[in-house]
Amino acid sequence: MKTREVNVGGVCIGGKNPIAIQSMTNTDTKDARATIAQIKELEKAGCEIVRCAVYDEECAAALREVREQISIPLVADVHFDAMVAVAAIENGVDKIRINPGNIGGADKIALVVDAAKAHHIPIRVGANAGSLSKEMLERFGGPTAQALVESAINNIRILERAHFEDIVVSIKSSNVPVCVEAYRSISRKVNYPLHLGVTEAGTYKMAVIKSSIALGALILDGIGDTIRVSITGDPVQEIYAAKDILKSCGLRETGVEIISCPTCGRCTIDIEKIAANVERFTQNIDIPIKIAVMGCAVNGPGEAREADIGIAGGRGEGLLFSHGKVIKKVDEFDILPELRRMILELVDERKNEK
Repeated sequence: MKTREVNVGGVCIGGKNPIAIQSMTNTDTKDARATIAQIKELEKAGCEIVRCAVYDEECAAALREVREQISIPLVADVHFDAMVAVAAIENGVDKIRINPGNIGGADKIALVVDAAKAHHIPIRVGANAGSLSKEMLERFGGPTAQALVESAINNIRILERAHFEDIVVSIKSSNVPVCVEAYRSISRKVNYPLHLGVTEAGTYKMAVIKSSIALGALILDGIGDTIRVSITGDPVQEIYAAKDILKSCGLRETGVEIISCPTCGRCTIDIEKIAANVERFTQNIDIPIKIAVMGCAVNGPGEAREADIGIAGGRGEGLLFSHGKVIKKVDEFDILPELRRMILELVDERKNEK
């Protein structure tokens, strides 16, 4: 579903642009050095837009140094204080995230809007199930999809009445069906780019499950312009998860795709260990490579032949494949070193093709 285009520090979202991957730092933004270091790790993993919590003037002041030291667009997440939002904008952020309902009255919102206009940056607004107004909760009987959509539209209208339309919209819930229903609903009502995410999704396992279901369903419906996979813990993991979701939806061809079997009684080599090692070894490779790690002769040779590089296990040994052809048979203990060598050779080969 086509939305209008919004420019976030050189990364355009909406329109015909690819879905951009976002994350949020979990450092104290006042600690510019730690924040910069974490953002650089996020950049390395493939983050395209990064957001920081900005809760006071000292945080806002630190943003100037942060912005100067990073290469991706910087978003300030501000609540309750319009002057902090203005300070963040004046210190060079590329987008501001506010809740018009808690930033102050019309005069406070006007201050933020005027600053955003003067610096030519967009504003993200929307609704979060955890911060819906008492009125909305009572009117709709809880944090329902309808309550989220109505709240988001109210916030959009506040900006529109201030003659501001450089808007990105998000609707966040930790409930997957509610989240999907709300995004589907608002996508029919507005044409602003949509920031997809499941809020408070949990630690890695549950967060990836929830986000894959919700974001995958929406993306396959053609809904969504930028995504964040919220995970309790290291935000770098959010980037890897987001990239995998987009790849699984057929929207990203970069990076390594690993196919590995679930193993059964026929498997006589440690496929789990091999696959996990290959995954760690390749997690920062952006060149598209398909690797098959298979445990036996049932599906192994077929899958390995379809991959760029593959291993089909046997009893204490494995057949190595390259581009569908058997290269050699190796002992189990030599499988990982040989796979790594083949991967690096293929990376160099594809770099030279560009």
